Amino acid sequence: MKIAIHHRPNSYSEQWIEYCKQYNIQYKIVNAYSNDILTQIADCDAFMWHHHLHQYKDFLFAKQLIYVIEKQLGKICYPDFDTCWHYDDKVGQKYLLESIGVALVPTHIFYTRTEALEWIRHSTFPKVFKLRSGASGTNVRLVKSEKEAQRLAKKAFSSGFEKNNYFRWLADRWAQYKRGGCHLKWLLMGLFTFHPYKERFHKEEMGYAYFQYFMPNNDYDIRVFTIGNRAVAKIRMNKLNDFRASGSDFHIFDKKNIEIGRAHV
Repeated sequence: MKIAIHHRPNSYSEQWIEYCKQYNIQYKIVNAYSNDILTQIADCDAFMWHHHLHQYKDFLFAKQLIYVIEKQLGKICYPDFDTCWHYDDKVGQKYLLESIGVALVPTHIFYTRTEALEWIRHSTFPKVFKLRSGASGTNVRLVKSEKEAQRLAKKAFSSGFEKNNYFRWLADRWAQYKRGGCHLKWLLMGLFTFHPYKERFHKEEMGYAYFQYFMPNNDYDIRVFTIGNRAVAKIRMNKLNDFRASGSDFHIFDKKNIEIGRAHV
């Protein structure tokens, strides 16, 4: 077994390399961004790449490259295509979860402004508006009125939204630091990794409107990670001062996501 590893400082690749050295596993360092990457990995059995959602280059082609290496060349990839095709893509995740019958919060995606505005006109609020990408609660907004929902829908089909707003991200990290949610090291790393030139390559999100029903009084969620026949679960607490419904109607659903009632909080 010979493993091709794309190495990026401050990523999991450092641990992968150490592991290979410790257990005498044959490996070679390759460059996924190189034009001849397929030639570089030709003599390898596996390919490992910690591609990142904030790297615009990774967003452009990581999933496509992994698909070719795994599905066409028959090599082992980590992460594999089935794991990463829906990574940081709430639109893809919606269709995936619906297809396997998961009890998903009712989600509505519209690809025309007319359909979005018509749905909004017949909806009650609050609702949650999201962009398809974003982690740690970014690109998520609680919409409290029909007027606000209309404004967001119109913007989605005109100028669009900034997918990766550095200053909004930095403000969120500063709030995490103040409440003890991250170390000073991570805050400083955010200050010194801002590249105005690279920010231009993160295109605006537009051409769709994504709304979900709001589930109030949810203080945490449970996440389960499965690797092979092992599973590890953890509780992720909501952020301090995260949005909550107050004095608003919310909806009650049965197991088939059919509305069966309303309550007031």
